[in-house]
Amino acid sequence: MSDERGVIHNRERGKQIIDFSDLRHGTITPTDIDGSIDWHNRAWVFTEYKVKGNEMPFGQRLFYERLCNDLSQIKPTIVLEAYHEEPPTNDIGAGTCIVSRYYYRGNWRTPLEVTTVSEAIQKFYTIVDGF
Repeated sequence: MSDERGVIHNRERGKQIIDFSDLRHGTITPTDIDGSIDWHNRAWVFTEYKVKGNEMPFGQRLFYERLCNDLSQIKPTIVLEAYHEEPPTNDIGAGTCIVSRYYYRGNWRTPLEVTTVSEAIQKFYTIVDGF
């Protein structure tokens, strides 16, 4: 096994789909988090990736809003919703996806200019670190 961080170690396992249908409680079912970062125990970053033109379903959006609102009481927290245009047979470069909107301090916002996930995260770290 490679020690390289962030690479796919078991591509076959990565193709498996987790079926949450047996965890339904009324209208509530689990959601997945596509990416999460604990920035030096000073901030939280969550990422959610969609195919271009798709947005988070209502329940998933509500989950992220509540999670972000709660965690923001402890330390800065942001949720980035980003899109890609890759066909299902291609890997998705998480950092190069384009941020369609982000949730920060209780509001969804749209970036003022085209911003990749890597760029948005770096900007957030700059705010958190104060320089």
